[in-house]
Amino acid sequence: MTKLEEYYNKFNEEKRLLRPHGRVEYLTTMKYIEEGIAGRENLKILDVGAGTGRYAVPLSELGHEVTAVELVNYNLGILKKKGSSVIAKRGNALNLSKYSPDTYDIVLELGPLYHLFSFEEKLQVLREAKRVVKPGGLVYCAYCMNEYSVLTYGFKEGHIRECLDAGMYTADFQSLSAEENLYSYVRIEEIHALSEEAGLSRVKLIASDGPANYMRQTLKEMDPDTFSLFMDYHLATCERPELLGASGHTLDILLKDSAPR
Repeated sequence: MTKLEEYYNKFNEEKRLLRPHGRVEYLTTMKYIEEGIAGRENLKILDVGAGTGRYAVPLSELGHEVTAVELVNYNLGILKKKGSSVIAKRGNALNLSKYSPDTYDIVLELGPLYHLFSFEEKLQVLREAKRVVKPGGLVYCAYCMNEYSVLTYGFKEGHIRECLDAGMYTADFQSLSAEENLYSYVRIEEIHALSEEAGLSRVKLIASDGPANYMRQTLKEMDPDTFSLFMDYHLATCERPELLGASGHTLDILLKDSAPR
């Protein structure tokens, strides 16, 4: 069993997007997926790194044919027990050779890029997604952002000197995560470089949770009306470029051009 599998056997992925700060990410991501669906019916969707099916199951309930690919058997078991119409299979985002080219209307990569540490591996994920998505189809890629990690784990939680002494940051505070750290943190320029190198066109780049992860306790204490107002604010500002790099997570929405690039 890998360290990543051991982590997800203990981490409650099922509840992560139900907590207030997680709901911000979930509601925002679903909004943009639904925009990509644009009222179309019976789409073929591939959810890579589907976890316990937080996105796959609702999308299947909308009438779409959803195939979920998940690396961690524990998460896969929870997904299968939900009794949905999702086709759930074990697999790895780096190798989607079981899936035919130009097959899916939408490919979701809402977790795998969190846990890959080299540019080449991340690029391989985008290339595999591009291969299986139809021309004119959309690829949704989620990333963990560098500044969120530095500000929270480094400064707020008091690990900054420890990280510096261990050589975990560059001189300009770019995180140098390794596999044992489990999570990889990027900046906007790396997201741009990945989509460009993969030959995918950007539709939108959004701050999928904005300041929510910095405000966990505040969001937890909000009454429903105030939380609704916060969501209105967040959705009104999540595409603003000055907010992207400081978000906990970003969502890159990419298009496979109909004509070869």
